[in-house]
Amino acid sequence: MAGNLGGTISLGDLMQHGSCGIGTFDGLDGEVVILDNEVYQADSTGAVHHVTDDQVTLPFASVHQPADLTALSLDRVDFAALNQDFVARHELTNVFAALRLHGTVEDITVRVAPKQGRPYPSLLEVAKGQPTFHRDRVSGTIIGYFAPAIFGTVTAAGWHLHFLSDDRQFAGHLLSFSAPHLTGDLQVFDQLDQHFPVADAEFRRGKVDAARLQEQIAQAEG
Repeated sequence: MAGNLGGTISLGDLMQHGSCGIGTFDGLDGEVVILDNEVYQADSTGAVHHVTDDQVTLPFASVHQPADLTALSLDRVDFAALNQDFVARHELTNVFAALRLHGTVEDITVRVAPKQGRPYPSLLEVAKGQPTFHRDRVSGTIIGYFAPAIFGTVTAAGWHLHFLSDDRQFAGHLLSFSAPHLTGDLQVFDQLDQHFPVADAEFRRGKVDAARLQEQIAQAEG
């Protein structure tokens, strides 16, 4: 939110901490999906790339190692269902969790952040002009994280989800979707490790509007 969009950790170092996750590359370059140690990037043209260079850097990412999974089989799935019934049923209000779902989704819209140049704008400014992409029906994987509102300044409160199609031709930050049936798993975490790029001068000098931070994150995340 302070415009610190330069990469501060290499992909190789990041993946020592997890085999699945989401993020973005240096300069807010697209939307990253990590599935089973394979890395994909959707760029602002809508193209999807398989990334194998472990020296590329990221300014933000969340990753985990799957373990202690709860199997899921869900009917009539959309954001409203995930935010209400699902959170209540699995008692997620005060915990962090990872979600992975697979199946055919309908009426899906994703956004892809376009790569930025220095001096970097804030994420909120970027979000106002980011391209969106829509499909009526596509099979793929939804992956991402739930963060409780009480920790809403560490990361976006609620769900932060990305999508990757099975044919690896469509991906992005999930804005809306519906699905008649999805299967997958849920993982609830008892620990959160946060990496701070303390050697990065831009990070150390960055300033955020603390009074409006949660509001701005919600606007930027859609």
